[in-house]
Amino acid sequence: MDFEYDATTVEYVARMTSFMDEHVYPNEGVFEEQVAEGRPWTTPPIVEELKARARARGLWNLFLPHDPRGAGLTNVQYAPLAEITGRSPHLAPEAFNCAAPDTGNMEVLAQFGTPEQQERWLAPLLEGEIRSAFCMTEPDVASSDATNIATRIEPDGDDYVVNGTKWWSSGAMNPRCRIMIVMGRTDPGAERHRQQSMILVPRDTPGVEVRRGMRVFGYDDGPHGGHGEVVFTDVRVPAANIIAGAGEGFAIAQARLGPGRIHHCMRLIGMAERGLELMCRRVSSRVAFGGPIADQGVVQEWIAEARVRIEQARLLVLKTAWLMDTVGNRGAHTEIQAIKIATPLMTEWVLDKAIQAHGAGGVSQDFPLASLWTHARTLRLADGPDEVHRRSLARRELRRH
Repeated sequence: MDFEYDATTVEYVARMTSFMDEHVYPNEGVFEEQVAEGRPWTTPPIVEELKARARARGLWNLFLPHDPRGAGLTNVQYAPLAEITGRSPHLAPEAFNCAAPDTGNMEVLAQFGTPEQQERWLAPLLEGEIRSAFCMTEPDVASSDATNIATRIEPDGDDYVVNGTKWWSSGAMNPRCRIMIVMGRTDPGAERHRQQSMILVPRDTPGVEVRRGMRVFGYDDGPHGGHGEVVFTDVRVPAANIIAGAGEGFAIAQARLGPGRIHHCMRLIGMAERGLELMCRRVSSRVAFGGPIADQGVVQEWIAEARVRIEQARLLVLKTAWLMDTVGNRGAHTEIQAIKIATPLMTEWVLDKAIQAHGAGGVSQDFPLASLWTHARTLRLADGPDEVHRRSLARRELRRH
């Protein structure tokens, strides 16, 4: 591995850093005000303004590796850019059209979609004209095991009929959500990993009911499109809406979740860096017991440990990105699981210490730390809980011996 950024990455890092300094950080307060004034789960106007500015600067669709429909960057090139967006995770990713769940859904359509599916849904997503949702998790089964999925996708003539209930459906609450990727069971009698399929369901299809939005530690997570509970009752869609054919749902899920997991981890490193920076500034400016808080040994221990943990996680994420570029997602499976375990825990720890260093201010709305911590904590569940990844990783390691 070569740890030096290539010329393309250096250029993008400089441009993105400048954009963040000029437009994103100064507008975080505006963003929060517009969120408070607007309806829940709606995108504040400032986001659309920033999207137009970012696109004008060529900072757009950076996430699709080696794909001419995006910026054509590799995973290694994208890693430091995603890290930068993680410093302001509610505002920056969407500004660059690099926000979940749209990124994962676009990757699915780019890799598995038919030309017709790509024209109808991928094109407007790449343009940032619409948003999307991903409907996989269910309230009545342990969705950490994707083969438990109970939603039915049953063939009926030239159509499929969808029945079931999903929750934590990322993006479903956004009024601009136009398309949902739904995972369900098409053939309960098939081999265990061939029972599931994914199908495209337009949000306005009769029988689709977005019942409620799920709150995360009290936050509605509206800027990311929210997480909805969605009920599908006799929802009829054309058979042409199935993605990659019946029985391919589990394989598509694995292909989708690999890049999604590393993107989360890239952004988490940026969140941790933001937390460490805020902690250092805070303890240097506050005085207690006759001197700066920064002079306290316990605080210096936090800062040193935070730097070590961030660097360890970044190196593992970069190794994973390099493997994904060189041997493919399957060849990087072990490392993808490892970063999904390690990086959210690292970021959660750093942000916890940053909150502690800020005192009561750390849990208030005056600093981004509480929101960042909430985001990091949820990522120990999203795309598979820690325990599932540990189980799979341990089994893989045991097989080697």
